[in-house]
Amino acid sequence: MTEYTKSHARSGIDTPLPQIECFENQFKNYEITISIPEFTSVCPRTGQPDFGTIIIRYIPNKWCVELKSLKMYIFSYRNLGIFYENAVNRILRDFAKATKPVRATVIGEFNVRGGMKSTIEATYPSKKDK
Repeated sequence: MTEYTKSHARSGIDTPLPQIECFENQFKNYEITISIPEFTSVCPRTGQPDFGTIIIRYIPNKWCVELKSLKMYIFSYRNLGIFYENAVNRILRDFAKATKPVRATVIGEFNVRGGMKSTIEATYPSKKDK
């Protein structure tokens, strides 16, 4: 195993990924939940694959996410070296930038590795933004 470095920590955070597209929302005051049960990425330190489920829950404002573009965006993580904590936060960042929702939460439920299971949750707007 390689020694942990700062480049491991930043890996994948700013890598160009496909654009998340949107369409104009026609209604108000409802929530959308999208479940992606076959999320994969690569640990930047070990090179081993990470598997998990990504759940995106949001209240749209003016825009709704277009699902095919979201699928292509998520598939781009398959060969991306990124810690799953960073993947969840990056997905939220990119999703919120594209859709500008009233509220959004991204949850990553990652499969057991080394006897441990991790769940990461990130919310927009963040508590410090409120």
